[in-house]
Amino acid sequence: MVKSQTAKSWLPYILLVAAAIALDQWVKFLVETGLAFQEKVDLVPFLALYRTYNTGIAFSMFSSFGDTGLVVIAAFVVAFVLYLAARTPPGHVLTRIGFALIVGGALGNLLDRATHGHVIDYILFHTPVWSFAIFNLADAFIAVGAVVVVFDELIGWRREAKPSSD
Repeated sequence: MVKSQTAKSWLPYILLVAAAIALDQWVKFLVETGLAFQEKVDLVPFLALYRTYNTGIAFSMFSSFGDTGLVVIAAFVVAFVLYLAARTPPGHVLTRIGFALIVGGALGNLLDRATHGHVIDYILFHTPVWSFAIFNLADAFIAVGAVVVVFDELIGWRREAKPSSD
């Protein structure tokens, strides 16, 4: 009975991971089939679509590791985050949501790398004098997930750190 309750308690997070992967892959498909390669399409003055390929990890780091090396690194990161998620108490819903977003984003990019040999990036924040790295929805899931985990941990730390009034 405990095993089925445990599986049921993880179901929403598994569905969130699956939804993140599906949404990421669907948007990348739309970008690949409908957006010219390396041609900027301005949406608003500071945001554009710009399809390009990332052969590394964040900011093209470790591109010299090759596809296999980067797949191994990504798989290790996913395994580590899953380990942390498994050790997270059930009451830490925000932390589990954050971990699910991280895993979904990492698996979305891992799928790209395994099938295409690169990650499809397409979101560009910019100004006339400055441009941020080009990224994708999976990267946004990873970043938002990390912020949610840190936020929930800080809130939890503050809750537990209340001094006792003896």
